[in-house]
Amino acid sequence: MIFEQVASGVGRNFSYLIGEEKTRKGIIVDPSYKPEKILERVEKHNLEIAYIINSHSHLDHVAGTDHVRTQTRAKVVMYKEARFPFDIGVEDGQILNVGTLKLKIIHTPGHSQDCICIMVENKLITGDTLFVGKVGGTGSDETARAQYQSLHKKILILDEKVEVYPGHDSGIRTSSTIGYEKKNNPFLLQNSFEEFLYLKKNWLEYKRIHGIK
Repeated sequence: MIFEQVASGVGRNFSYLIGEEKTRKGIIVDPSYKPEKILERVEKHNLEIAYIINSHSHLDHVAGTDHVRTQTRAKVVMYKEARFPFDIGVEDGQILNVGTLKLKIIHTPGHSQDCICIMVENKLITGDTLFVGKVGGTGSDETARAQYQSLHKKILILDEKVEVYPGHDSGIRTSSTIGYEKKNNPFLLQNSFEEFLYLKKNWLEYKRIHGIK
């Protein structure tokens, strides 16, 4: 399997390129503000892009979608209730087949209602649901609760060896594992939703005290 993480945006965004080596079919995840960067990787690997998958509908993740679709004629895939135009709406647990690759969609509302994570082999692209050492922002107590439930009921139940690939370069490194995050991510160490919510509301102070950038 071809799997590449590509820095692609003003907000330290990551895009992802996934390719099946036998059929040369590929997938792009979250084309951002500089889609030409990931298209260069597509050309290098001589891939035919079947799908553009957006982890959610925020502009910094979808900004390059139209350009990539024009260049590749790929189908745009998003959660079925997304507010951004798409060709294929997916739901929780759905499998997308690309050659011999199977991509599992995991609906993880919280940061936004249409957030999804994408699992392929032992790699999990987490968008803005889970970062290295952090989690995505939420706009209310209600959405924070949804995020907490998504994390604990859908993400943290995965094997600890599963590799985590976030939507932004906002941690001490560019990828992680479920096991490492369970042991080291401050948000995942909280014992209740109330503690999780308190940390979210006091994150700036927590970072100052602990020297986190």
